Amino acid sequence: MKKEIILLGGGGHCKSVIDVIEAEGHFKIAGIIEKYVGESKSVLGYKLIGTDDELEKLREQYEYAFVTVGHIKSNTVRIKLFEKLKNLGFTIPIIISPFAYVSKHAKIEAGTVVMHHTLINAGVRVGENCIINSKALLEHDCTIENHVHVSTNALLNGDVHVKEHSFIGSGTVVKQGYRVEGFVKMGSVVK
Repeated sequence: MKKEIILLGGGGHCKSVIDVIEAEGHFKIAGIIEKYVGESKSVLGYKLIGTDDELEKLREQYEYAFVTVGHIKSNTVRIKLFEKLKNLGFTIPIIISPFAYVSKHAKIEAGTVVMHHTLINAGVRVGENCIINSKALLEHDCTIENHVHVSTNALLNGDVHVKEHSFIGSGTVVKQGYRVEGFVKMGSVVK
C-alpha cells in the first residue's frame, strides 16, 4: 500500500512534482496545502485539503509532506515551509523521477526533488530542500548546498560547488572547479 503524502503549494512547480511523484509510484497524493482557503481549488485533480495554519492538525493524520512551492526570485517561502514541516515532525522524503539517473555514489538529502531526465554523477552531494530540475547535469564531485534550485538544462561540470540559497538559471554552464553563489541568470556561462 502506498504511503499518503501532502504537498505544500499549488502552483506550477507543484504540477511538475506531481508528475514525478505519479511516475515514481511510491506515494499516494492525499491533497494540496495552500496558504489561504480558496487560493487553489485543485491541481491536476488533487484537491485543496488544508492551509499552512492547519499543518499541526494535519500532522495527526499524515506522516509525509513535501514542499512544492518553486524558487525563482526567492526561496524564502520554501525554506519557511520546509523548516515548519521538520519542526512538526513530518517525514520529508527525497523525490526522484524514474526517468532520472542518480549514481549510487551520489548523496541526496531530505526534501530534494530530482526531475525528469536529470543526470547526477558519482561523488555528487545535494543538500536539503533543493530542486534539481529537468535535464540538469551535475557532473562528478559537485556539491549543491541546501535550498538551491538548479534549473532546467543547467550543466555543472566536475567539482562545482553551489552555495546555499543559490539559483542557477536554465541553460547555464559552469566550468569545472568553480564556486557559485547567489542568482545566476538563464543562459550564463560561469568560467
